[in-house]
Amino acid sequence: MRLSLLLFLLILHFSANAQYKTRFETGGGKQTPTYEEGIAFYKLLAKNFPQIQITEKGLTDSGKPLHLVLYSKSKTFDIKKLKSQQKAILFINNAIHPGEPDGVDASMLLLRDIAVNPERFPELDNVVLAIIPFYNIGGTLNRNNTTRTNQNGPEEYGFRGNARNYDLNRDFIKSDTRNARSFAAIFHELDPDLFADTHVSNGADYQYVMTLDHAQSDKLGGKLGEFNEKVFLPYMYKHLKESGFEATPYVNSWGQTPDKGFVQFPDWPRYSTGYAALFHTIGVMTETHILKPYDQRVRSTYAYLLGNIKFLDANRKELLRLRNETKQSVKTQAKFAVSWQVNKEKNTQIEFKGYEPEYLTSKVSGAQRLFYNRSKPFTKTIPFYNTYVPLDEVTKPIAYIIPQGWHNVIDLLKLNQVKVKQLEKDTEMEVETYYIGDLETPKQPFEGHYWHTNVTLRTEKQKITFKQGDWYIPVDQSNNRYIVETLEPKGVDSFFKWNFFDTILQSKEHYSGYVFEDLAAELLDKNPELKAKLEEKRKADPDFAKNGNAQLDFIYDNSPYREKEYMRYPVFRLMK
Repeated sequence: MRLSLLLFLLILHFSANAQYKTRFETGGGKQTPTYEEGIAFYKLLAKNFPQIQITEKGLTDSGKPLHLVLYSKSKTFDIKKLKSQQKAILFINNAIHPGEPDGVDASMLLLRDIAVNPERFPELDNVVLAIIPFYNIGGTLNRNNTTRTNQNGPEEYGFRGNARNYDLNRDFIKSDTRNARSFAAIFHELDPDLFADTHVSNGADYQYVMTLDHAQSDKLGGKLGEFNEKVFLPYMYKHLKESGFEATPYVNSWGQTPDKGFVQFPDWPRYSTGYAALFHTIGVMTETHILKPYDQRVRSTYAYLLGNIKFLDANRKELLRLRNETKQSVKTQAKFAVSWQVNKEKNTQIEFKGYEPEYLTSKVSGAQRLFYNRSKPFTKTIPFYNTYVPLDEVTKPIAYIIPQGWHNVIDLLKLNQVKVKQLEKDTEMEVETYYIGDLETPKQPFEGHYWHTNVTLRTEKQKITFKQGDWYIPVDQSNNRYIVETLEPKGVDSFFKWNFFDTILQSKEHYSGYVFEDLAAELLDKNPELKAKLEEKRKADPDFAKNGNAQLDFIYDNSPYREKEYMRYPVFRLMK
């Protein structure tokens, strides 16, 4: 009788589990679900388990909504209430590059296991899961089996570009896509404590299935950066090793072999983890190895996500405290780095397990080609350059003033929870004003933009009358890093560099040379300083001295007739 009852219960158990089998499992670890299959799976879980909620959270460029799945053991889904209860939030983003679907399957497996066997996951008493099943829906719908040329499975997958062919992991600051704007709203609603963005790596060959492209500790800064470097990352590497998936930092060695050492990937704000760091969230892009079998890659991603849950449970109070302290301290922080460079004089020695690189004669070209010999594995201690130092630093102003015409910038500030207010009346203020001196712009676009580099600036103090309705952005907020890094034109991913202000780079008025000749002569007669400045430039630049038009331009540019908006950056710094 008892045996029969036990057998009956086992049949019920396996029957119940059968309805939650994923395509990854039914396809022998070689398949990943379509968008429709994945969303249907999450909706089934939400229907049958009250701890799970799936909601639509804004549109994407595909025309389909972005979904957010929450697992809350208490069945409470109010984020503010959960935070008041000191719950930690793990935010998982999948299929930003749908040809790299490892996280899609790992998240489905993990949430299913949690739902069906909650007793195996006591950590979720204190941790809330938030999952975006498919971030790049347009790319997920563009299903094929050829675009990931070197990838070892799955049998079919999505495409890197979204519905408008944007790479979404370059769009977090400029937010050209509906995807990025919907993501930002979700991110700020969650204010996650850990962030995981799941990927697959190209590049060198090595023994690891999993590598971690983690936030730069220098950019996280202070005690939170130390916590990332000394507590979180060591915990995750140890957990992965114990799970059978020993890992290494993301191998950033394009065009060279990693056995001599490599540099940590720069955590710029355009990328998901760089964006998260602006808001004091520790983020990691998991990067499984493209040549490893798909089932291993999915299982290693599963192990990583489970490790995040365990880490949050064990370190929740300290991480929540450090994030809160960082949010408070950044409000009064005086100086901010807006661009960084790797410190080549400092490195961390790490153990690296690779394959010996060799060079063979190409059967295609006859030239020498790189070959990683898997019959010659090695373990070496190599330098890992993971320290960055500020390249450009700025002293924060009391506030930035932005004329109301730049509503596209204001919209993004508001989307990212920056507190802004409008001037109630016309107001004269003395402000620091930037003028763009020089810049370089490529001939070919990058992600729909002509990204400016090597920007030089000239600064003037000016009294300007701002209009009623212009925007005042105080720099006393927990979001100060986002404010400064987007509004300072030398910021590596500033709005200026992404072409938000390019109209100031073109003069709208000019002069007729044959008429301006007489006015220019009059200006020189009345302004000895300008005349001396012109003579000095003639002596220093022989080509200029022979060019009459260039000299007229020089006089015009240094006269009251030159429009004040030309090359003047329209974000003003209030310093006192």
